[in-house]
Amino acid sequence: MPRRDDDPNFIEAIARGFDVIKAFGPHTPVMALSEVAAATGLARPTVRRILLTLETLGYVRSLPGGGFTLTARVLDLGLAHVQSLGLWGVARPHMERLVSRTHESTSVAQLDGSDIVYVARVAVPKIIALAVSIGTRFPAPQTSLGKVLLAGLEPAELDKALAEPSRSGAEPRHRWDRAGLDETLRQVRARGWALTDQELAAGIRSVAAPVRDGEGRVIAAMNVTVHAAETPVETLRDEYLPLLLHAAGEVSADFARYGALPRTPMT
Repeated sequence: MPRRDDDPNFIEAIARGFDVIKAFGPHTPVMALSEVAAATGLARPTVRRILLTLETLGYVRSLPGGGFTLTARVLDLGLAHVQSLGLWGVARPHMERLVSRTHESTSVAQLDGSDIVYVARVAVPKIIALAVSIGTRFPAPQTSLGKVLLAGLEPAELDKALAEPSRSGAEPRHRWDRAGLDETLRQVRARGWALTDQELAAGIRSVAAPVRDGEGRVIAAMNVTVHAAETPVETLRDEYLPLLLHAAGEVSADFARYGALPRTPMT
C-alpha cells in the first residue's frame, strides 16, 4: 500500500495498525489473517506482524481454531477520549437525575463521520430492539442524537460528515434523501432539539438535545429513549423533553465551568 500522506511527520506504521483494528466490525468480529489483509489492502506479512504486535499489547486475541478477534481493551482507546474531555464526570449526575425522573434510559453521543458513537449512558432494565453500550455506533441521520449533532455543523462540515459511509453495520428502517434531511436539520436548528420515531428500528423513539461547550459549540448530544409500544410521542415531547432540555443545559453549564478551570485530572 502506498503512503497516504506526504507529511514527513506522518507515521505510516501507526496508521496501518489502526487500519487493522478498524477492519473488525459488527459483522466481522472474528477474521482470518487473509480476511484482514483483504479488508485493509495490506500485505499478509505486514498484517501478521501488526496482529501479533496488537496481541502482545492486549488489543487482539488469537483463537484456537484460527483467526483473530479484538479484546475489550480496545475500549480504552475511546474511553481515553471521553476521560480527557471530562464529559462523563460532568454529565453523570445529571443523567442519573434525569433517569430517576423519567424512568427511561438516557445516553450521550458524539459524531464520528456520518455515525454517532455513544460515550456515556445510564440505562434502565427494559427490553428494546437495539442493544446499546459505550462505543456503539449508529448512522446519525436516523437518530435524534445524530440529528442534533449534524444540525450543529457548518455546511462544509456537514457535507464532509455525510460523505463518509457509515461504519455502524446497522440497516435503518428509514432512508433520508439529502433535501429531506436538510429540511429536518433546519427545523432542529430552529427549535433546539430533535425527535425520531422508529426511523432506526421498530419500537424505538427518542428525543435529543445539544450539549454545548463554553463557546456555544455543540460538542455532544443527550437523549431520552423510550419503547414505542409503551410511550406515545406526546409523552416523549410534552413530559420528557422539558426535563431533557433542563438536564442538557445543566451539563452544558457545568462543562463550560469545567473547561474554564486549570486542566487537572477528573476522577
